[in-house]
Amino acid sequence: MATGPTDSRLVALLIESSRAYGRGLLRGIAAYAQEQSHWSLRHQEMAINADPPSWLSNWRGDGVLVRAETQKMVRAIQDLGLPVIDLRCWRSAGQFPGFDTEPASVVKLAVDHLRDRGFTRFGFCGFGGANYSDRRLTEMQQYVRSLGHDVVSYMSPGTVHATTFDAEQSGMLDQKGLERWLNSLETPVGVLACNDIRAQQLLNACHHRQIHVPDEIAIVGVDNDDVICPLCSPPLTSVEPNTHRIGYQAASLLETMMDGEAVPADVTLVPARRIVVRGSTDSIPVDDAEFTKAYRFIRENACRGVSVQDVADAVPMSRRSLERRMRMYLKQSPSDLIATIRLTRIKELLETTSQPIKKIARLTGFNYDEHMAKFFKKLTGVPPGQYRRRHRLESIADHEPDH
Repeated sequence: MATGPTDSRLVALLIESSRAYGRGLLRGIAAYAQEQSHWSLRHQEMAINADPPSWLSNWRGDGVLVRAETQKMVRAIQDLGLPVIDLRCWRSAGQFPGFDTEPASVVKLAVDHLRDRGFTRFGFCGFGGANYSDRRLTEMQQYVRSLGHDVVSYMSPGTVHATTFDAEQSGMLDQKGLERWLNSLETPVGVLACNDIRAQQLLNACHHRQIHVPDEIAIVGVDNDDVICPLCSPPLTSVEPNTHRIGYQAASLLETMMDGEAVPADVTLVPARRIVVRGSTDSIPVDDAEFTKAYRFIRENACRGVSVQDVADAVPMSRRSLERRMRMYLKQSPSDLIATIRLTRIKELLETTSQPIKKIARLTGFNYDEHMAKFFKKLTGVPPGQYRRRHRLESIADHEPDH
C-alpha cells in the first residue's frame, strides 16, 4: 500500500509479550514508532509458537514485524506479499531480513564473568534441537578452547528443529538426565545455560541433588527475564540482550522497505548489552573459608560505606592477611573491590532509574552527593549527571540503523 506524507502506515506486530525478549523488542519498536507520526501499530497478544491470527489473511497493511516460530506463520506472512522483518531468524532463513542477538557476545559476557569469579572449569546446559542453544554451545566451545580450557555440555533430548516451547518442555521432563550430568561434573564449575528457563531448570535440579549454588556450581542464564530471574533461588545472573536496540533498528529497516527500497534477506546480529549479576554466581571457587566470608561481606556491604578495616573486623582477619589473600585470589586489593562494586551500582542506578543524584549517593554508601560525584568522576572521568545524559544519548544513538 503506497502512502503519502500524511497517510498512516499500518504495521502488524506478531511478537509475543509473554517473555522478556519479546517485551524488549516491542519497547524498541514502540520507541521508533513514537518518532514516526504516520505509523499505526496492530499488536497481537500471543505466545511465541502461536498460529497466525485469524484476521491476518484479510489484513490490508504496509509491513510486518514478526517472530516466526512455525512454518505455518512463515507461510501466512509470505502470502501477504508485504515488507517483513523476522526477529526469530529461524524458519524464515533466507526469505526475509532479520535481526538477532549475536551469540558470540552472549558467550563472551558469560565466560568472562565466570573467569573474573575465578572459575577455570566451564559447562554448558541447553535444549537439544533448539537452534539458538546449538549456536551458543558452538560459540562457547570455540571461545573457551581459545582460552585453553574445555567445555562439558549437556543437551536435553530433543528433535531437530524443535520449537522453543517443545524444547523447554523436553527439558522439564528430563530431570533425571540433568541430575546425572550434574553429578558427573568436577566442581567448582561455571555453567552457561542457553536461556533463563533452562537455567531455572538447572537450579531446580541442583536443589534436588543438594548441590550448592554458587559455591559448587555457578549458573548464568540468558535473556535477563525480569520475572524468572528474581524467582530463582538464588536469584539468577543473566546476560541481557539489547532487545530495545534490535526492535528499534528492525522498525527503522522496515520503514526503508516500505519506502520501496530493496533489502537483502540477511540477518543482522546485535551484541548483547550486559551481564546482570545476581546470587547464582556470587561466589569465588576458593578453598579458604575465612577469605570466602570476607568476600561475601564485601559483596553484601560495599554499598553501605564499609571500610577495609570494617571487613577485617567482621571476619575476623588481620588487615594484612586480608590484603594478601585478596591480591592472591582476585589480583586486586579489598579497597579496589569495594570501589568496583560501588561504581557498578552507581552506574546501574544512573542508567536504569530516574533517582536524583542525592538519593543514589545514599543508596551507595555516601553521606554527601558531592563525595559520590568526586568518587565517580575519578574512576570514570565524567560527573554522574553527564554520565547519565551520555548514556541516554548513546542509547538513542545505538538504536539508529546501520543501513
